[in-house]
Amino acid sequence: MKFSKHEKIDLLAIMISAISLIASFILSIDYLSWIAVILCGIPIFKECAEGLITEFDIKADLLVSIAIVASIIIGEVFAAGEIATIMAIGGFLEEYTVSKTQGRIKELVNMTPQVAVRIRNGKEERILASEVQIGDILKVLPGESIPTDGRIINGETSIDQSTLTGESIPVDKKANDDVYSGTINLYGSFTMETTKVSDDSSLQKLIKLVESSSPENANVVRQADKWATFVVAIAFTAAILTYLYTFEIARSVTILVVFCPCALVLATPTAIMAAIGNLTKYGILVKDGASIEELARTDELVFDKTGTLTYGTPEVVDIISNNPKKMMRMLASLESKSEHPIAKAIVKYYDNAEELLDIEDFTMHIGKGVTGIINGSKVIAGNINLMESENIDLKDYKSESSDITIFVAENGRLIGNVLLADTLRKNSKETIRNLKKLRIKTTLLTGDNEKTARHIAKEVKVRNVKFNCLPEDKTNYIRGEQMLGHNIAMIGDGVNDAPSLKKANVGIAMGKIGSEISVEAANITLINDNVGDIPHLIGIARKTVRTININIAFALTLNVVAMALAILGILNPIEGALIHNIGSVAVITYSSTLIKYRMSKRDYKQSKKVAISKKINMAMN
Repeated sequence: MKFSKHEKIDLLAIMISAISLIASFILSIDYLSWIAVILCGIPIFKECAEGLITEFDIKADLLVSIAIVASIIIGEVFAAGEIATIMAIGGFLEEYTVSKTQGRIKELVNMTPQVAVRIRNGKEERILASEVQIGDILKVLPGESIPTDGRIINGETSIDQSTLTGESIPVDKKANDDVYSGTINLYGSFTMETTKVSDDSSLQKLIKLVESSSPENANVVRQADKWATFVVAIAFTAAILTYLYTFEIARSVTILVVFCPCALVLATPTAIMAAIGNLTKYGILVKDGASIEELARTDELVFDKTGTLTYGTPEVVDIISNNPKKMMRMLASLESKSEHPIAKAIVKYYDNAEELLDIEDFTMHIGKGVTGIINGSKVIAGNINLMESENIDLKDYKSESSDITIFVAENGRLIGNVLLADTLRKNSKETIRNLKKLRIKTTLLTGDNEKTARHIAKEVKVRNVKFNCLPEDKTNYIRGEQMLGHNIAMIGDGVNDAPSLKKANVGIAMGKIGSEISVEAANITLINDNVGDIPHLIGIARKTVRTININIAFALTLNVVAMALAILGILNPIEGALIHNIGSVAVITYSSTLIKYRMSKRDYKQSKKVAISKKINMAMN
């Protein structure tokens, strides 16, 4: 475990306090208990005062502070130190699970183009991207980031648009096609006319979305604080009435001590910590405990396609040729000279670098394919546009599938073609099936075209699918569902998913292939990119909330029983403090069962009952 400097100081204070209490008990030296009162009690007093003065909010800290002071007044310093230490432990566990600042957008800012090459009066000049005006003519070279949104007026190229759309395959662009700020020009140089200034560009819009997005209906509050006002009112009333009836201050102080919500405060953080420990074994990192509580209420899971349901990179899925071995050797040899993702996928599939043939007169045709001479024969490999420009007859090989098709021709004659696709993860279908058993609605939002999106949705049996989605389209969908009362979890991997991950009630990011900013925007990260763990994640979230509720019920029951015994004079302050220990140990023990939790058929049945109950409640409302 890695702790911040502040967390290390708190942990050290708790350890010293615990040691001082043990020493005080064993050696019967009361003043050692003051160490615990000072180190753990003062922060509680401070937080209580701040809550009352600045927020006018009554929390569990108020009753704790009163119990500590009352114990000291009647000379029970050990009881005061014990209460302070137990509360400090609960507070530390909770703080450790609370998320740090998640709004870091450093990566996006670094993607923002700083300079542009403007053509004015036939001359090129380098200017700041912020100085670009609508209607300016800009020149963009291979490898450069496009300064702002615009339209190509001359040239052809391939653009990496994954920053905005998440599409793994570069998009071919020609004259009159739109291009967007922050996307990367891979190959050909071109000139463009700007249609938006830098501050209004697609990339800046993405940055603003990440900065401003937040769940519409997330309002997770500490469970202990929900009960604090109720507990304080009962404790004060009981203590005052008992004193007025018996005139025994010890009984009143004991009531405050036993009704001090130590077990109640531990109910939430211990369960959350145990759940986080369980998920860590599965390679799932949770940034904050509130996300687990929110995930338990999730009724819709939104998937990005590329990199989540699919692997995010093109793979060879079929080879069509009368002589596939010869064709693949020539194709891999030719594509080995290219850096295009499709070329790399073909070379990776061939996986035999020693048999690659020598290439002469290698030529890359931007947005179309490649050509070269192999053993005196001209070999052409590319899309339908390249084949048509080279007058290659394709009548026997045209495909209607959603896959990427690379045609191969030798000396003017088609010899075959290769199909590539962004393939489904092995456990994607099973994941969707298990989510449906948990009564979770599944939705696919993707920047891909309709044909590809519907093909993937059909494969995994997701009915609700939206395609050609830009980042704002995804966040708008999530916002709309939230306004209808749905709790949304979103899983994605790309920079373009960051606004949606932050907008959702719970954001889940892919850890290995995910961009740094998507991981930052998310609440939960799948370190191993295993989407098959998502049902377990939701299952343990629901189990954790049930555990928290049971813990709270037990703690309140224990407090009521102990208060009754204190009113009758059966318990004194020290015995009351002992009741705290029993309650706290019981809560911690029950919470620890979450560490070994695994999904079972019972959880799926429980989900069915909850879904039916929710439908009945919605119908009644």
